[in-house]
Amino acid sequence: MDWRSVKFDWNRARAFLVTAEEGSLSAAARALGMAQPTLGRQVDALETELGVVLFERGGRGLTLTPSGLELLDHVRAMGDAAGRVSLSASGQAQSIEGSITITASEIYSAFLLPPIVARLRREQPGIEVEIVASNATIDLKRREADIAIRSFRPTQPDLIARKIGEDVARLYASVEYLAGLGDPKTADALSQADFIGFDTTGAMLDGLNRLGLSLTRKNFPVLTANHLVHWELAKAGVGIGIVPESVGDAEPRVRRVLPDMQPMTFPIWLTTHRELNTSRRVRVVFDILAEELGRK
Repeated sequence: MDWRSVKFDWNRARAFLVTAEEGSLSAAARALGMAQPTLGRQVDALETELGVVLFERGGRGLTLTPSGLELLDHVRAMGDAAGRVSLSASGQAQSIEGSITITASEIYSAFLLPPIVARLRREQPGIEVEIVASNATIDLKRREADIAIRSFRPTQPDLIARKIGEDVARLYASVEYLAGLGDPKTADALSQADFIGFDTTGAMLDGLNRLGLSLTRKNFPVLTANHLVHWELAKAGVGIGIVPESVGDAEPRVRRVLPDMQPMTFPIWLTTHRELNTSRRVRVVFDILAEELGRK
């Protein structure tokens, strides 16, 4: 390869890639942990180096030009290769000390991870922990996290997973809300109840009806994508919510709705990238998570 033919700074190419994927300079700056003016200068410098305009600057933000779109796939391939290099190097690390990023749902991050992280910090104080609390599927292959706690088995060949066990979720509502409904004892008695929805897809509605309820969209007057907000709304008496049994049973302000109804069951999978499995730090954290979550 004629390295003299490479006429641009690879760091600036990264700035272009992240800006294109995030959709704005401000979002890209946050993703990279740098100042927006600095990032903007890097993108401008890349355009100068390449002699092309990559973005159209308008009142509504940035739009990729035809030249930018043509170059994006090539730069994205560079980003994927850089991620593989980072993963491979991290997998060879034998030092315990360093950082680890764990991603889990908002509920698990708030209620299950804190005591586990407390144990981890006691036993391995050299490990710095970052928790990404998200109900979205965080991309392990792109190093958005090192270990994920998920309710499904990954299908990508580069990922490895261990099934830790199963968890169950139930319906919960405040004591006051249930009293207002007349303390329902049957599924039919919930046909006029208010439920707190997670989204507008209808998945929650379909799932509950499969369990024997007879609900329509009118039973979901309040929606939120945030599971912690969902739980707070249920505790406040807004309506009926769904949380894992370990979380709901520990809250004195609520009680199970139709406690004899079949619970919703889902698996718990621990997932990491195959190359990271050779890292001592990742193995230590993975094993502690597996041990603690396996006690559920």
